[in-house]
Amino acid sequence: DEKEKFEPTVFRDTIVQGLNEAGNDLEAIAKFLDATGSRLDYRRYADTLFDILVAGSMLAPGGTRIDDNDKTKMTNHCVFFADEDHDAIRNYAQVGTG
Repeated sequence: DEKEKFEPTVFRDTIVQGLNEAGNDLEAIAKFLDATGSRLDYRRYADTLFDILVAGSMLAPGGTRIDDNDKTKMTNHCVFFADEDHDAIRNYAQVGTG
């Protein structure tokens, strides 16, 4: 049996690229996440996916982002960058659970 490598940074890069390409269209983001879920192991990378959807990139212990301000490793399509109103946050929550 060959063990599969655990590569959260490759997973992050794939998710962030897709989110950024989807633009500001939450429906396109939801479709991307749905389609990508059949190719990527969301269970294996659940913590990384959660970090991206909430904070916009991977988080280190203590809560700092691991992106070195590299725009290709972070996205603004996350809860932290959403408008601060009930409807906007609810829409992001629905994307994550859709």
